[in-house]
Amino acid sequence: MPTSIITTDDLRDFKIELLEELKNLIKSPKVLKQKKYLKSAEVLELLQVSPGTLQNLRINGTIPYSKIGGVIIYDAAEINQVILENRVDNSI
Repeated sequence: MPTSIITTDDLRDFKIELLEELKNLIKSPKVLKQKKYLKSAEVLELLQVSPGTLQNLRINGTIPYSKIGGVIIYDAAEINQVILENRVDNSI
């Protein structure tokens, strides 16, 4: 196996390339892949509510959900729609 010597110039070039790639990653728009369905724990975190409040939102029909076996799941798009529909605009 041939031996190669890395010089300080090589390291400097590598650093510059790495910094440019990092800058491009930071500047590029972030595309977050959102899950289609969320579990209760994820909805609790998203809405920042207690388990009791989430249960009340289910009972009074504010948040649609499905129950498969013993697991309650929520359609992420429906949760986002509920958030948008209940938006309060205080710019009066």
